Amino acid sequence: MISTFDPTVYASTPTVNVLDNRGLTVREIAFHRANAGDNTDIRITHHQYDSRGNRSQSRDPRLYDLMQTDNTVQPNFHWQYDLIGTVLRTISADAGCTVTLRDIETRPALSINATGVTQTWQYEDNVLPGRLLSISEQSADEKVPRVIERFIWAGHSLAQKNLNLAGQYIRHYDTAGLNQRSSLSLTSTLLSQSLQLLKDDQIPDWCGDNKSLWQSKLENEIYITENTADATGAPLTQIDAKGNKQRLAYNVTGQLEGLWLTLQGQPEQVIIRSLSYSAAGQKIDEEHGNGVVTQYTYEPENQRLIHIITQRTKKHPFKEKLLQDLLYEYDPVGNRVSIFNQAKSAHFWRNQKVVPKNTYRYDSLYQLIQSTGHEMANIGQQNNQMPTPLIPLPSDDKIYTKYIRTYSYDLGNNLTKIQHNAPASRNIYTTEITVSNRSNRAVLSQSALTPENVDAQFDAGGYQLALQKGQNLSWNQRGELQQVTTISRNNSTADKEWYRYSANAMRVLKVNEQQTSNSTQQQRVVYLPGLELRTTKSGTKTTENLQVITIGKAGHAQVRALLWEKINPGDTARDQIRYSYDNLIGSSVLELDAKSRIISREEYYPYGGTAIWTARNQIEADYKTIRYSGKERDKTGLYYYRYRYYQPWIGRWLSADPAGTVDGLNLYQMVRNNPIRYQDESGTNAHDKAQAAFKEGKKIAINQLKTASSFLKNSKNNESALEIYKIFFGSHQEVDQLPQWKKRIDNVMHGLDKLKTTKHINYQKDKSGSSSTVADLDVEEYEKRSERKNAYVNVYSDALKRVYEDPLLGSEHVAHIAIHELSHGVLHTQDHKYIGVLSHPGSHDLTDLLSILMPPANEQDKTEKQRRATGSRKALENADSFTLSVRYLYYTAQDPNFLLSLRKEYQEFSHKRVDRLIVTPPKWTKAQSG
Repeated sequence: MISTFDPTVYASTPTVNVLDNRGLTVREIAFHRANAGDNTDIRITHHQYDSRGNRSQSRDPRLYDLMQTDNTVQPNFHWQYDLIGTVLRTISADAGCTVTLRDIETRPALSINATGVTQTWQYEDNVLPGRLLSISEQSADEKVPRVIERFIWAGHSLAQKNLNLAGQYIRHYDTAGLNQRSSLSLTSTLLSQSLQLLKDDQIPDWCGDNKSLWQSKLENEIYITENTADATGAPLTQIDAKGNKQRLAYNVTGQLEGLWLTLQGQPEQVIIRSLSYSAAGQKIDEEHGNGVVTQYTYEPENQRLIHIITQRTKKHPFKEKLLQDLLYEYDPVGNRVSIFNQAKSAHFWRNQKVVPKNTYRYDSLYQLIQSTGHEMANIGQQNNQMPTPLIPLPSDDKIYTKYIRTYSYDLGNNLTKIQHNAPASRNIYTTEITVSNRSNRAVLSQSALTPENVDAQFDAGGYQLALQKGQNLSWNQRGELQQVTTISRNNSTADKEWYRYSANAMRVLKVNEQQTSNSTQQQRVVYLPGLELRTTKSGTKTTENLQVITIGKAGHAQVRALLWEKINPGDTARDQIRYSYDNLIGSSVLELDAKSRIISREEYYPYGGTAIWTARNQIEADYKTIRYSGKERDKTGLYYYRYRYYQPWIGRWLSADPAGTVDGLNLYQMVRNNPIRYQDESGTNAHDKAQAAFKEGKKIAINQLKTASSFLKNSKNNESALEIYKIFFGSHQEVDQLPQWKKRIDNVMHGLDKLKTTKHINYQKDKSGSSSTVADLDVEEYEKRSERKNAYVNVYSDALKRVYEDPLLGSEHVAHIAIHELSHGVLHTQDHKYIGVLSHPGSHDLTDLLSILMPPANEQDKTEKQRRATGSRKALENADSFTLSVRYLYYTAQDPNFLLSLRKEYQEFSHKRVDRLIVTPPKWTKAQSG
């Protein structure tokens, strides 16, 4: 394939950090170039600090330039801190001013957000564990606060202990209703839970102690979900609120290898027949219950996915058929520059050759500036309405035409213009976006709209007030979209869509109401674990009851089972399994039924608009809800991402990022202006493979910690365990140290289990000056993790991906990094020495790591005994010593022969027969012998 990558665009465009005499970054200098041959323009981000070294102000290049001629322009961010360095007040140009006060335990006590909502936290008395009891809210126009969350905690009865509930909350009254927890596993996996929704006409307020009054606010129906899990906490079965059962199976490394579904009253059916993986943990091939096989090919040098084939094989009853054949091409840093679907053929449309290929071009800041592809010839300008699908499925690709899109950005990384050009079909238009001259707030350009009055289109907290004229947006006190007015009427009821959320920002209810000539048409969706309940009413008459069983990620597909309880449409069967095959950012591009026949195809413009939309019939087309980036598209045209809603027609979020500056100073920017490479799972953090890699590594790490702890628990293993302990921590160690070792392992395991890969991690560019640093944990933030929602681990995405994609490191070494970093927070370990993994690929070089046990003589430690004692102490506080000792316990528990091999290599090294101690883990031993 001919590449669109031109290396001269990136020549002489480094990122430069300027440090002050305290080592603090005061300027970040970037060099921007869009096209080869252009001069670079310098973009400088400015930071200021207070006397204690806390960052107090930040300005992006755009606002800094504006400030040179207008001193009323405020910085993007202004922070104020208390005496221990905790943020008291944040003033954001995008999100307004927020104030948070904490108690003596540094727990949040009171906050006031930009819209004037006051929130207070109430805790147990000091003589008790200090657990959270309730949260109250009061808006500026409310006379008294409302209790919008209340926690009821379990006691320590025998019955509660048997259900692992002692010390846990068992009832949580929140903004959606009542969530009850009836049983937990030993690893705190939720085994039984129920949900009772708040009545539609009720406002959440759980004040006082009148439980019967609380109950009167709730619907009668209780939705119960039951789960089982294995010893590591991995789910084995789930029975949803309607009795549908999902069953999962894993291989010996904890990777998914099979999944089955039993619809209520029906026999079990296979969803995932098989999944196989490479030694690096990458999927190689998968077979689904519809007989479709998907195969994956990776670049040997970096493990980037370069080829996906989805097909029916020769043994399939509907005969062999190539359904999708995608070739991916990358530039040297991992940006995708082309996607070629070899399952389609080139054709001519009005004398223009149309190739089934998408190409992408980037500027020196890796922002997407041009894309090419193909679209339906009659599609028209993109807006918040879905295009009309082509029905039935076309027999060939001759109805598609070629397009070119170019994207423009300002100095603050705001997308300001999308130019669309499909000359053969005369589909030529420009979408312009007007940005405020005081912030990064922006809306679709309109006549008479200027940068000076854009801020009036938002409230004080940065929440957009209308999609377009007549389509007003309402927000609740927590900054969640509460209602969209889809059609306004002067003298009658408006059409609208409204929502309700749980305390963790998960949407639990969506209601769409449309006025007809003589009644109200209502479509209602209740979101439950693994299940959506969709009900349609015309007036008071129920016209449809539909269960949608959400099976989630089945390899590279999402699977949804549609089960009609009442009135299934047309000649559709009572139940239908729909396999949705995704692209690399999770967008649903191909839908197949249980017999592998095509239901629909959809392709997207880079920022999420639909370019091609075909289906075999209109009824099935109407039931597709999961689209771009694997998210649900509402009738409003907005995509729901949990914490935020996304406008694909202008490539912007509807509100400022609640996670703050994790993706930079621009709180409205979508996935760093690189939607081909990055995706955002929850509306708070752009990532590509980094988050998935760390999540997989975390799972492996917890399994290793748990297995090591179990191995130590059995006294029969004391001799083997002590041998490993002596290697890492000193030959003088005794068996009475093993219980303390187990306790340290358990503590790190519990700490890692509580780490959330979306909430507690900042995914960033590689650390300046060090491409080998993969992650680091902020101990101070970790200590305050229960009171503050801030991230406490920095993960450097490109460095992590290099580890993950290295076939001789892979997810095993990501697990090593996870244990290593959590040990800093939990055990206060230090970084004295590291293992070597690069000098002997596929093996561990322990030479430098073990040298810590015999430090050189000094004034304090002159004798060998003193030096050994110091070395042992340093080894016990060394992060990599702890991490590798855990892994070697795990390997020994899995395969006793590993300890025999380790013993042999260690004896050779300790007797100075070899210069270096090189150990090959079992995984690579088997891979090499194979």
